[in-house]
Amino acid sequence: MKLPVDVDRFRVRAGAPVILDDWPTSLPAMCATKSAYRELLSQFREEIGALQGVLYADGRWSLLLIIQGMDTAGKDGVIKHVMSGVSPQGTHVVAFGPPSAEELRHDFLWRALIRLPERGRIGIFNRSYYEEVLIARVDPDVLARQPLPPQLGDPDEIWRQRYRDIVNVEDYLTRNGTRILKIFLHLSKEEQRQRLLSRIDDPKKNWKLSPSDLEGRRHWLAYRSAYEDALASTSTDSAPWYAVPADDKRNARLLISKLVVDALKNIPFRIPTAGAAHRRELETLRRELTAGAPKRGKRPKR
Repeated sequence: MKLPVDVDRFRVRAGAPVILDDWPTSLPAMCATKSAYRELLSQFREEIGALQGVLYADGRWSLLLIIQGMDTAGKDGVIKHVMSGVSPQGTHVVAFGPPSAEELRHDFLWRALIRLPERGRIGIFNRSYYEEVLIARVDPDVLARQPLPPQLGDPDEIWRQRYRDIVNVEDYLTRNGTRILKIFLHLSKEEQRQRLLSRIDDPKKNWKLSPSDLEGRRHWLAYRSAYEDALASTSTDSAPWYAVPADDKRNARLLISKLVVDALKNIPFRIPTAGAAHRRELETLRRELTAGAPKRGKRPKR
């Protein structure tokens, strides 16, 4: 399936600086009608489901999908609408909130590493260890709550060190069979404003909004700067970032669907084939199952 837009244009090139003002937050609608959008998304979901089945059968590779973005960028919606065609047995979704007391007693990557997908599965991180170079960078209190030795918390060095740690870990995971696809949902400040207002105006959405949800908006420029540094410092050839325009939810879901399909197709998995001994066993089972089978069209007596 093809889209009218080449998804590769949203890839953050390794080593290139990132200025988010230069990246679009919106595109013309890729489907003329809602029904056309639903049909195309359904086709993508079917393809993702089929590819995931082969990934599971092969059992040697895994895919880690990391989704980041400002509040209301559509992270939950992407997971719901794009990945709904995948068998629950073949996926694992983790939503990362503030670290627990136990998690704070470990290094900043620990709580994510213990939740990585098994071989044969797709892991989806709704937020991730990248929060430790985003929220922790913008809000000094977050970093202060981490019991780091004083000499290891130098604010002039810690972010560069963490970028390096992340790149090294992702390189290690890639070399051990985990393919990594990282999505930044690039939302405009005005679109976020509209979505926050809709959560106030719609009683069914009131539960989604609290005063704390506006904190990110109050520090919009600081978060924007943190994202620019994180994307530029951690997008690599083997674990790239994609800055997906997120103002139009339908477009974003279609683009991410295409990216997931492409990522799965680029994994050199194979469907396991039966050897000679296994084939002989299967033929024995066939004879056992067909012996005395009722003729077609007749029901066995009860």
